[in-house]
Amino acid sequence: MQTTNPSSGKINLDPDNAEHGLAQLVLTVIELLRQIVERHAIRRVDGGNLTDEQIENLGVALMNLEVKMDELKTIFNLKDEDLNIDLGPLGNLL
Repeated sequence: MQTTNPSSGKINLDPDNAEHGLAQLVLTVIELLRQIVERHAIRRVDGGNLTDEQIENLGVALMNLEVKMDELKTIFNLKDEDLNIDLGPLGNLL
């Protein structure tokens, strides 16, 4: 299983830590999607396309997702920087 080395942001092979590496990869993808959804939501709010109730519901949903992400990072002993994979010449993922 591939895992990201927190000190370098590079992916390393570590068969003994497969569960941790998988959790790290899944949480990285979820965090990337969360950021995309958040940016899209901000554009919709700024564009005036949402009612006050929709804005409130969206805000609550995004806050709940952030809380759940924090819980999962705690369970798997991950920090925000552990989810930021180095893509080489493309830069960091997040």
